[in-house]
Amino acid sequence: MTIINTSNFNELRKQIQNLKKENQPIVVKAQDEEFNKKVLEIPGVEVLFAPELHDRKEPLKQRDSGLNEHLCRLAKENKVKIAIDISGLQKLDKKEKARVLARILQNIQLCKRTRTKIVLWPENEYKKTDVIAFITSLKGSTEMI
Repeated sequence: MTIINTSNFNELRKQIQNLKKENQPIVVKAQDEEFNKKVLEIPGVEVLFAPELHDRKEPLKQRDSGLNEHLCRLAKENKVKIAIDISGLQKLDKKEKARVLARILQNIQLCKRTRTKIVLWPENEYKKTDVIAFITSLKGSTEMI
């Protein structure tokens, strides 16, 4: 499964059309908020990959998790799942891992409120019980998995 990782919107559309022709699932790496909104509006996109992993500077009293309630509702309407990158999380140092886990916690709460589906990435590496344990330890519900 390939992940589309580009910030150029025209190139993104071309890659999506190529993947549709090959009948492969469409997974897009999240960028900034405006880009994510455009991606969620494209028909056929199945997964928005790792909105919590970014290099943007966060405001002092607010956490930039890559999602907001509007984006989560848009994802639910268009049946797009939000993917959490566990392998990327394991490679981080302790301080950055704590920041990313806090963003994941915020995204899980947003997805729980809007009933948007969440998947762990890579999908086939983890048992269902491990996935449920991870999501519920971060205040998620089993129905959102």
